[in-house]
Amino acid sequence: MTDARPVSPLLLCARQELMLAVRSRWTQIFAAVFGALSLGVAASGYVLSGGAGVQDFARTAASLVQLVLLLTPLTALVIGVLALAPERGSAEMLFSQPVARRTILGGRLLGLFAALGAAQAIGLGGAGLLIFSRSGNDGLGGYALLFAGALVLTAVFLGIAALLVSGGVGRRARALALALIVWFAGVVLFDVAALGLASLLPSGAASRLLITAVLVNPIDAVRTGALLGIQGTTAFGAASLAFLRFTKGPLGAAALLALSALAWILVPAALAARRLERADL
Repeated sequence: MTDARPVSPLLLCARQELMLAVRSRWTQIFAAVFGALSLGVAASGYVLSGGAGVQDFARTAASLVQLVLLLTPLTALVIGVLALAPERGSAEMLFSQPVARRTILGGRLLGLFAALGAAQAIGLGGAGLLIFSRSGNDGLGGYALLFAGALVLTAVFLGIAALLVSGGVGRRARALALALIVWFAGVVLFDVAALGLASLLPSGAASRLLITAVLVNPIDAVRTGALLGIQGTTAFGAASLAFLRFTKGPLGAAALLALSALAWILVPAALAARRLERADL
């Protein structure tokens, strides 16, 4: 006699969204591009210095940090908007089910996160196998930390994507445009503006501004945490060094960065769920 336990609506929604995302050509393209770039960075790391061979985990992770910071938020935003934007007809059928809208949204976000996380694991895992076969496991912890940072950014920007599309049907084009603006502002404009403004302020005020910049921008928070774990303070810029001095060392910095990342994961998703509950679908 089998014990047929009912599956929760959250997990049902997550499983359905995972299946759809895995079949999506966008997710497959992301996995292929991420894997190709990771393998390329690992295999060509010594070219500029005139050497040959495969980089170890630490050097590859340091080289991949900027790639992860650029590609992961953009992919999570675009795929999130395309998947979550409600369409007339399908949205009415989906949200007419006897399940809370926030439960449906949470399940869909969970499924998308699992699909994109798997794509990143395939990409980084393929490069990792090559590195391990050629260079051993030196620096493996930093490489794993980079993967964790990619997962954090995926969760953050999926929540932001949900917030952008939670207002109602017929907003996909507008949400995509806003997603590109959010990505460009977070990746490029924010740091330029923060450093430019800091250069005009006295030393103390400039340090406080740079510390705030690290905490309020999830991309800067992940960058700081990844570089701290991979290379210590040797690769830090002005903002990260000011932040490290403020926190009195790596442990304090790690705690504040973790709180910042957690807030960025929870707050946009919670706001999206609240907005979705009130939307006219």
